[in-house]
Amino acid sequence: MSAPTQAAPASAGYGRVLAVPEFRAVFAAYVLSMLGVIISEIALSVLVYDLTRSPLLSALTFALGFLPYAVGGALLAPFADRFPARRVLVGCDLVCAGCVALMTVPASGIGLLLALRCALAVVAPVFSGTRMATLADVLGDGDLFVLGRSLLRIVAQSALLVGYGLGGLLLTAVSPRHALLVTVATFLASAALLRCGTRHRPARKRRSTDTAPGPRPLWADRRVRVLLLMFWIPAAFSVVPEALAAPYADELGSGSAGLGLLMCALPVGTVAGELFAGARLGPVARERVALPLLCLTLLPYLGYALRPGLAASLVLLLLSGAGSAYTLGLDQWFVRAVPQELRGRAMTVLHAGLMTVQGVGMALAGVAAQTSGVRTAVAGAGVAGVLCCCALAVAARATGNDGGPKPETGLPGI
Repeated sequence: MSAPTQAAPASAGYGRVLAVPEFRAVFAAYVLSMLGVIISEIALSVLVYDLTRSPLLSALTFALGFLPYAVGGALLAPFADRFPARRVLVGCDLVCAGCVALMTVPASGIGLLLALRCALAVVAPVFSGTRMATLADVLGDGDLFVLGRSLLRIVAQSALLVGYGLGGLLLTAVSPRHALLVTVATFLASAALLRCGTRHRPARKRRSTDTAPGPRPLWADRRVRVLLLMFWIPAAFSVVPEALAAPYADELGSGSAGLGLLMCALPVGTVAGELFAGARLGPVARERVALPLLCLTLLPYLGYALRPGLAASLVLLLLSGAGSAYTLGLDQWFVRAVPQELRGRAMTVLHAGLMTVQGVGMALAGVAAQTSGVRTAVAGAGVAGVLCCCALAVAARATGNDGGPKPETGLPGI
C-alpha cells in the first residue's frame, strides 16, 4: 500500500486532497487538459464541416473520440506501469500537443484531421489511466484517493457544462484552426505542471516480470472483472437520455432552451451527488451505500414511460445523476483489489472501457429510438439497466466488498 507524499489535515471533505501540493498540480493540469479537449472537439467539428459541408463527417469527429479508446486501452495499457508515471504523463501531453498542432496547418486535409483525431483518442486512455494510478501514489489508496478521483470527475462534469459554451464563444472571435492553438497551449501547460509539480517515481513493474499484455491478467480475476463491469454497464445505459436529448426536446416542443436543460440535468445531478457523498459521508458510509445506489441510479429512467413533460424529465435526470455517487465506494474497492504493480494498466483499461461502452450505448440508443420511439428507448434502458445493476450488486457481494479476505483469484496479490 502506498502512502500520500504529504500528510493531510484531519478535516472532512475535499479540502484534505487540495492540501496536498502534488495533487494540486495534477488537478490544475487536468482542468487545463479538459478545457483543451473540449475546445478541440468543437473547433475540429466546425473545421471538418467547413471543409466538407457534410454533417456525417462532422459528427464522425465526435465518434472518433470514443471508438479508438478500445485500441489504446488494449494495446498500450502496459505502458502505464512499464515506464515512470511522470514520463508517461508528460510524454502523452506532448504527443497530444503535437497532434493538435498539425491540425492547425492549413495544408492538413480531412483525412489527416480525422487520423490525428484518432491518434488523440488512442493516447487518451494511457494518459487517463496513468493519471489515476498516480493519484494513488500521491494520495495513498485510501479515502484521500477516493476524494481525489471524485474531484476530478466533478471537474469533468463541470467542464462539460461550461466548456462547450466557452468554445462556442471562442469560435465567434477566431477561426477553428486558431482556436485549436488554444488546445496546443493547454496541453503544453499541462505537461509543464506535471513535470514541475510532481516528483519522479520509478516504474511500477519491470520489463523482466511483465505479465501477459493487455487486459487479460485483470479480466482473469473474478473480483476485478465484476468491479470493471460495475463501472461500465451502468455507464452504457446512463448515456441514453443524453444521446436522445435532441429528438426528445423536439417531441416536447421545448426548443433549444429545453435541449440545453436536458443536456445539463444529468451532469448537474452527478456533481451534486458526488459533492454530497464526498463532503458529508465518511469512507464507511460511502461503501455501505454504493450497492443500493448502484441498483437505484437508473430507476428514474422508467419514469419516461409516463410521458413526462420537460420539468418532470429534468427531475428524473437529476435524480439519476445523483445516484452515480455509488462510484465513490466503487473506487475504493477497485484500488484495493488491484496490485500496485498493475494499477496503471488497470486504470487504463477501466477508462478505455468506460469511454467505449458509452459510445456503443449512444449508438444503440439511436437504433432503439428509431424503431420504438425516444420515451420507450429511455424507459427500456432503465429497465434493462436496473436488472443488470442488481445482478452486478449480487455478484459484488459474492466476491466480497468489505475490504476483508477475498476468494481465491487468478491474480497474485488480489
